[in-house]
Amino acid sequence: MTSQISRVWARIAALLPARADLTEMRRDPRRDLLAGLTVAIVALPLALGFGVSSGLGAAAGLATAVVAGALAAVFGGSNLQVSGPTGAMTVVLVPIVGEYGPAGVLTVGLMAGVMLVALAALKAGRYMQYIPAPVVEGFTLGIACVIGLQQIPNALGVPKPEGDRVLVVTWRAIEEFAKSPNWTAVGFAVAVAAVMLVGARWRPTVPFSILAVIAATVVAQAAGLDAAKPIGDLPAGLPAPTLSFLDLGSLSTLLAPAVAVAALAALESLLSASVADGMTVGQKHDPDRELFGQGLANIAAPLFGGVPATGAIARTAVNVRTGASSRLAALTHAAILALIVFAAAPLVSKIPLAALAGVLLATAIRMVEVGSLRAMAKATRSDALILVLTAVATLALDLVYAVIIGLAVAGALALRAVAKQARFDQVPLDRGDHSAEEHALLAEHIVAYRIDGPLFFAAAHRFLLELTEVADVRVVILRMSRVSTMDATGALVLKDAVEKLNRRGILVLASGVRPGQRQVLESVGALDLLRHEGREYATTPEAIRAARAHLETAGVLPALPAQKPRTSSEESLR
Repeated sequence: MTSQISRVWARIAALLPARADLTEMRRDPRRDLLAGLTVAIVALPLALGFGVSSGLGAAAGLATAVVAGALAAVFGGSNLQVSGPTGAMTVVLVPIVGEYGPAGVLTVGLMAGVMLVALAALKAGRYMQYIPAPVVEGFTLGIACVIGLQQIPNALGVPKPEGDRVLVVTWRAIEEFAKSPNWTAVGFAVAVAAVMLVGARWRPTVPFSILAVIAATVVAQAAGLDAAKPIGDLPAGLPAPTLSFLDLGSLSTLLAPAVAVAALAALESLLSASVADGMTVGQKHDPDRELFGQGLANIAAPLFGGVPATGAIARTAVNVRTGASSRLAALTHAAILALIVFAAAPLVSKIPLAALAGVLLATAIRMVEVGSLRAMAKATRSDALILVLTAVATLALDLVYAVIIGLAVAGALALRAVAKQARFDQVPLDRGDHSAEEHALLAEHIVAYRIDGPLFFAAAHRFLLELTEVADVRVVILRMSRVSTMDATGALVLKDAVEKLNRRGILVLASGVRPGQRQVLESVGALDLLRHEGREYATTPEAIRAARAHLETAGVLPALPAQKPRTSSEESLR
């Protein structure tokens, strides 16, 4: 009992902040504070925009950036990760808002947070490494397309049409714009996006997003442009935490959306943390602790009216590029956003929605890494197919289905490639000390096959077809020392093939069966069929002698004088 308690406590302690985190934060606080300020400036328009896009409003985006950003910075598994509302999560939340309303989104976020904590306790973070790169690239491309399309109504200055399918909503928005064009909104969106894209190439370290948004707000207010619809009133501060939104009766119906949100939060956060590791030297995140931190962040954010959060790749990248070295930078980012919420809410509320749409359009464009997509498309046809399918599924269905489809197709293609490596080749009998006449006589009645590679469900039936086509022999020897792996399907197919050959009067023997293979063969009753007189054959020469003895007993071959002992080299032949 004591040892179990000790193990549980050790597991909990591994997920909690350590003294080393505080030591890192004291190492270079000036750089971290400056990086945090820069990230906050970049994150402000993104938090506002993603809050608006989610359907819960700009205030929800800011609350998420502050609460989730602070908690994930303290409890997460990366020193450099910056968390908050993201475009990918917004894509998932829009249909949830449409079906269950804002209260449903808050409940889903809370449930997803609990699930993430459970995943951390189960050490599920390590499985992130098994997601293929084409799935990640296709997922990112699809998200970028969805984020861009979601901004079309605000960029065109039209009310968001009804519907939860982004393609349908976009088309309806274009129809509304055609009836009553709002060129002012289009001008703000295009100008802000252009400034961000051109500025990023000219001066990558300058936060052109906030500069463009400020300029657009000043112009809209100075010119009194009614067509440039502002965000609207924001509360001066965070609301008091509450669970009033929670409806226990709806928990069962919200389980599936919560699973989708938790899966996306885990995927995007671990991806972002991996990106941060790749951009630095000596940094390595703890995937389970990252899930734990994101879980706590998503439990707390809904209490303050925030939407579900994840690690944000774009903000994390800015954090790394501006010199962050510890969690202090992400904490500073959250603190500055909290200061803005309390001190500058009236000013922030005047930002035109079209300007935020321009920020997110530019963000979506910058998410597309043309070089990576080109490399994946050129790598193999399978990689290109997986990438395209994942991207299309993200656009047409939703993100979780897209990842599942991408993983399923990638797994099927990988199995197909592995199955093709399995070989089933006829090999000549070892002449050994047989005379030419005896060897020719044996070759007329005995055939040997060597199985190379995996013998499992994806390759087994091709093996069965080739083996059962054997004709005009009395004994088949299977050399199995090169079988790399075998599953129950492979063993059953082998058993079926042996039984079919036995019914035709052909004896099947095996040599070089490995211990792991023997267990599988015995479990399905195939090993007994591969023995002669209850014996196993470690080497091919032993199997040949057993085959000859069988043929002599059957009167097919004449009895020969006793053979001299095999040499060591012959006995080692498998």
